[in-house]
Amino acid sequence: MTTGTEEARIPLDPFVTDLDGESARLRAAGPLAAVELPGGVPVWAVTHHAEARALLTDPRLVKDINVWGAWQRGEIPADWPLIGLANPGRSMLTVDGAEHRRLRTLVAQALTVRRVEHMRERITELTDRLLDELAADADAGVVDLKAAFAYPLPMYVIADLMGIEEARLPRLKELFEKFFSTQTPPEEVLATLTELASVMGDTVAAKRAAPGDDLTSALIQASEDGDHLTDAEIVSTLQLMVAAGHETTISLLANSVVNLSTHPEQRALVLSGEAEWSAVIEETLRFSTPTSHVLIRFATEDVPVGDRVIPAGDALIVSYGALGRDERAHGPTAGGFDITRTSENRHISFGHGPHVCPGAALSRMEAGVALPALYARFPHLDLAVPAAELRNKPVVTQNDLFELPVRLA
Repeated sequence: MTTGTEEARIPLDPFVTDLDGESARLRAAGPLAAVELPGGVPVWAVTHHAEARALLTDPRLVKDINVWGAWQRGEIPADWPLIGLANPGRSMLTVDGAEHRRLRTLVAQALTVRRVEHMRERITELTDRLLDELAADADAGVVDLKAAFAYPLPMYVIADLMGIEEARLPRLKELFEKFFSTQTPPEEVLATLTELASVMGDTVAAKRAAPGDDLTSALIQASEDGDHLTDAEIVSTLQLMVAAGHETTISLLANSVVNLSTHPEQRALVLSGEAEWSAVIEETLRFSTPTSHVLIRFATEDVPVGDRVIPAGDALIVSYGALGRDERAHGPTAGGFDITRTSENRHISFGHGPHVCPGAALSRMEAGVALPALYARFPHLDLAVPAAELRNKPVVTQNDLFELPVRLA
């Protein structure tokens, strides 16, 4: 595969063995770094906060994959492991301008503040149920908190919100792990995308036949009341929101526990009430951003960034893991976790501009319910292994642990 430039590129580690070190190298390369995605795909990465904010609102950078020169030239294979993120189907994620506003407005009409707030009771109920199950194992020694709590809670919540049958969740877990992984065998990539679309299509068909009080039914109804959404657009939107809705919150919950465990003095602040849980959530979103890199935008013309230029037809990713610790935005202590931090620049870990994550409020709500309830039940919860031994999954887009072994008592 051609690189499109002779400039030395920083390869992103497909096994994510040192995300913090990689993010630091990207940041040191300047606000615009030449990088290589797994599979030898050349892209640019924005790595500083101010430049990211500017580029995320720049109309010269679009989501239409047909603008990508490497795609036009046939240099991106159909079985590239990250193709589902680069070309996920027609939804508000992959269009711009008037079409984006149309699709996002329909989602906003369905994902109302009332609907999100209505989920609080359900989140509390699910949290209590999972904590009861954890309490039964409290004397068992080491527990994988990700498998027992941080994973199932967001998955149950997003399935409930979307009206997806709970019986489908185990298979969806397997499919989304393949969807995000850089290690999915080429022969399984297209099969995974096809099966995911089939599961979402079955859900849409079921809700057309028997609508319920869920987001999928609301999307169908919103499209019938106004601008029409095709079934393909609803399927892509559903897949996007399920993928982003559970993965982000899993990482937010797990990384919050890691940060509090490795900073016991700050854990004491929040457990005593001297600091708010919202501060833990926001500082974790900045310091241990759930989404390490977001794919992908394409330049319709040359776009200058500092002393470099994104050439027309090239691709750009947003390296949230790097820009979240940008000292120019967050001060000289940006490399540390501090829930008492005050900063003029709020993190942008849920994005910025027209494509800001529509599920940010729900993710914050889940963490705002789950974390205080977890520590109220298990105030002495701590890591069962040194933090340095925790391993990331081979997912270049997510800051996602394999497991989170803890002792509850």
